[in-house]
Amino acid sequence: MSDITVKQKEFFGHPIGLYVLFFTEMWERFSYYGMRAILVLYLVGKTTDVNSGMGWSQAEALSLYGWYTMLVYVASIPGGIIADKVLGQKKSVMLGGLILVAGHGILAVTELWAFYTGLGLIIVGVGLLKPNISTMVGGLYKQGDIRRDKAFTIFYIGINLGAFLASLVVGYVGEKIGWHYGFGLAGIGMLMGQSVYFYGQKYLTHVGNFIGDSKTVEGKKLQNSSLTKIEKDRIIVLLLSFLIVIVFWGAFEQAGGLMNIYTSEKTDRVLSFSLPLIGNTVPASWFQSLNAFFIIILGTGVASIWAKRKLKNKEASSLFKMAIGTMIMGFGFLFMTAAAAQFDTEGSSAMYWLVLAYLFHTIGELCSSPVSLSFITKLSPAKYSSIMMGIYFAMTGFGNKLAGILGESASELGEYTIFTGIAIFCMLFGLLIIVFLKKLKVLTHGAEDNEFEVSN
Repeated sequence: MSDITVKQKEFFGHPIGLYVLFFTEMWERFSYYGMRAILVLYLVGKTTDVNSGMGWSQAEALSLYGWYTMLVYVASIPGGIIADKVLGQKKSVMLGGLILVAGHGILAVTELWAFYTGLGLIIVGVGLLKPNISTMVGGLYKQGDIRRDKAFTIFYIGINLGAFLASLVVGYVGEKIGWHYGFGLAGIGMLMGQSVYFYGQKYLTHVGNFIGDSKTVEGKKLQNSSLTKIEKDRIIVLLLSFLIVIVFWGAFEQAGGLMNIYTSEKTDRVLSFSLPLIGNTVPASWFQSLNAFFIIILGTGVASIWAKRKLKNKEASSLFKMAIGTMIMGFGFLFMTAAAAQFDTEGSSAMYWLVLAYLFHTIGELCSSPVSLSFITKLSPAKYSSIMMGIYFAMTGFGNKLAGILGESASELGEYTIFTGIAIFCMLFGLLIIVFLKKLKVLTHGAEDNEFEVSN
């Protein structure tokens, strides 16, 4: 994936290039999650309001949300192919970022054509940027370096720092000042990310370069020959792990859809005191910042717990972490079940149910999502690294579409049924993965068996 024999300057025990990618992704996610925080609310907003929305029904809004979030991530497959076959990861990230700046900027225009054009450009831009910047993170580390999982957690904190700021800032501007001002602010965030990436190129000279029909790993040139038995087995286990990805994100992404609307329409958001700018009513979009906030304060702690467990020779494989994460995240939906039950009896539900739900969703995410990214860089054949990362994000996209479908069905089945069903299914699915864990680990051929601290 990179010439990792190059001596890399470090900061707090990690290559400086990690922090360049950290801040680039932070601002890219600021733009994406800022737009995500207000998209559904804008679609269902009344056309007669002072801050007028599109006037769509809940089902129509969640349908578009599902298609959009699916396509954003499915576009990672061609984005990965373009990187591996044409541009390389580094140039693909640069091009994707420029397209994203244009897409978010166009969304600030109030015309309908601009709305659909902006979404289309964002789909293309994320497809080029998302899988390739993640692959570059893995390329900063040697094989067997236990810091790789920690690096992806640090990178993941960058993602969620951007998401946290976006939910508060873009959410406030969109809901209180104007939806299109919020979209425009998200575009400014993307421009900031592109600037960081441009000026940080000197720390990324050895990673993400296009090298034609071969890859260089630890000084050895690899030709694009047919896959070995080990490589085939590892691809099989990666593809099976993608089922976990679909289930996880199909549940988790209720945050931007059904949970977002539920927060707006059925949660008592009135405080007993007033806050500057917002008064005593908390904007619905602000609750999405809880997930990012919890990741920022819990991220390194969760990663350290797993690393210590690994060094003590206790079960800490990526598949085990992903299974546990799915179960914990599923358990969090039981708090939404309680919220729905309270609404059915009292006519509104308390905010603390949302806080507890997002807390457990976050712990589950920290066990699963950054680990998934690291797992792919460990098991993917070097010559298909970006493509496999692209497939991973495509599976995330299918999970997003599943989330939209589940959210739409709430109009018929009710939130209580949907939240409870998600909780039960996720916990049972996680248990099923643990049952087959030993057989799945055989297919990895010891890719995670000899991880230790490696210095550059």
